This record gives sequence, C-alpha cells and structure tokens, in this order.
Amino acid sequence: MKSNGLSNEKRAKTMLTVLFAVICLVYVLPVFFVLLNSFKVNTFVKTDTFGWPHGESFAGFDNFIKGMTFGNYPFLKSAFYSTVITLLSTALILLFTSMAAWYIARVDSLFCRIVYYACVFSMVVPFQMVMFTLSKTADTLRLNTPWTIPVIYLGFGAGLAVFMFTGFVKSIPLEIEEAAAIDGCGPLRTYFSVVLPMLKPTMISVGILEIMWVWNDYLLPYLVLDRTKYMTIPIHIQYLKGSYGTVDLGATMALILTSIIPVIVFYLTCQKHIIKGVAAGAVKG
Repeated sequence: MKSNGLSNEKRAKTMLTVLFAVICLVYVLPVFFVLLNSFKVNTFVKTDTFGWPHGESFAGFDNFIKGMTFGNYPFLKSAFYSTVITLLSTALILLFTSMAAWYIARVDSLFCRIVYYACVFSMVVPFQMVMFTLSKTADTLRLNTPWTIPVIYLGFGAGLAVFMFTGFVKSIPLEIEEAAAIDGCGPLRTYFSVVLPMLKPTMISVGILEIMWVWNDYLLPYLVLDRTKYMTIPIHIQYLKGSYGTVDLGATMALILTSIIPVIVFYLTCQKHIIKGVAAGAVKG
C-alpha cells in the first residue's frame, strides 16, 4: 500500500510538471515569435510569420534601426519618459502605501478599516469604468506630464500595495516599536529606522510588480499625456505607421522586443524576492 501511495504521488508530480511545462511553453511562444519576426523583412513577417529568418527574409538589425529612427519623435526620448514615469511612480507607491499600511495595521479604528477595505475594493474595479472621468480630471489638475502622472499611478497602485504591506506589518511584533518609543523615537523615526528595514522583503516584491505594471502600461499614458510632447515606449510603438496607415511589422516587432527585454531580465533577476514578499505578506490577513 505504501509503495502504491508513493507511486501515485510520483505520477501526480510528473503530470503537474508536464502541465506546467505546457503552460510555460504557451506563454513563451509569443515572445519567441516576436524575436523571430524582429529579424525579418516586413513582407516576410506577413507571409512567413512562423518561419525562421533566412536568405532574403533576413533583415539583420535594420528593423531595430528603422524603429528607433522612425518619424520625428526619437525612441530614446520615449525610453527616457517611460523610465522617469516608472521610477517616480514606484517610489511614490512604495513610500506612501507602506506608511499608510503601517498606520492602518497599528491603529484599530473604523476609519482605518474603511480605508483598508476601500483599497482592497479598488483592486477589483476595472480601469475602463473611470478612464474618461480620470482623463478630464487629469487635464483639470494638470497631471498630464511625465512628472505628475505618477500621482495617478499612486492611486491605482495603492490597492495591492496596501494589502500586501498591511499583512506584513501585522506580523511584526509590536514590542519592537514600543521599545523604539521608549528610547525616544517619534512616529517618523520609528517608521524609517525600525519599520522600514523590516519591510524590505515586501518592499522588493511590491516594487517589482509595480515596475512591471507601469513600464508596460499603455492605456493610462495614452489617455492622460499630451502625445504631441510626451510618448512612452508603448505609445511610440503604436505610432509606427507609414502612409495610408501602413504598419512596418518588422520594426514594430523589433521595438516590442527592445521594450520587453529589460522587464524580462529584471523579473528573472528578482523573481525570488516576489515569492518571499508574497509569503511574508500572507502571514496575517
């Protein structure tokens, strides 16, 4: 009986391994085909989408050069704005949501519970429900530049961040903060000197998730930013059109690959911290 149990367990693990390998392949295939087509001449991208680039279909790095020099808006400028928006937005989210989560976890009041559940509820509200009102509000408050749009990202990213930070703060012994207060630390010093260092696992995890989200986001910058002055990488790629609306698919694939490589490298480097942060934030609900 014991041998049968071990055999069944081994078979189940093998089936799960095969299943997850297939799922992984399904996710990787689109990226692989983007890689293939980024080195093909435009006509062969349409006629031989799934074939290997060879002979006359091989474009080399011409697609990358064409995509980065297309039109009057430099690709490096778009990359700069994407970087600025991503870094500023992530910094604001990490700082303000961690402080809010610490207050919510330590002050057990009706107001704090309302704020917490409002943040949790915001995670299930579709962006499409608020995007038109948001666009008008952003224009009115002049939040339509790369330097001010992080305020909007702070609002949309607060839900998940507060949820994860609150769960982790509840696992921190209150006696540590009480000892800091006895030593003369005020609230701000207690947060920055005591609480913030202990939030590192969840801080890294939330930071990775927010960076990936903001870097790849297309709809919010498209609705809010003045596209004659500011373009992020996703918007720049969408404007790779020639006369009569024709699209150079080879150049488009090259820029898509250029934009996702930093995110893939960043994620593969930091993926272990995501697991640690999620596990740490799930200690107490």
